[in-house]
Amino acid sequence: MPGSEHKGRLKLGRSKVYDLIRSRRLVSIKIDGARRIPVCAVQDFVLGQIEEAA
Repeated sequence: MPGSEHKGRLKLGRSKVYDLIRSRRLVSIKIDGARRIPVCAVQDFVLGQIEEAA
């Protein structure tokens, strides 16, 4: 799924999504030069945030 779709789901801006990717808190892959974020990576990120908040 493209990064632009996730920024809408997570209510995060483009810069923040790329910051999370650079800091390896959000997993992404490159396919033919396009950055993609697997749905399971978003789920893992959200679950990690919930655990940190608890």
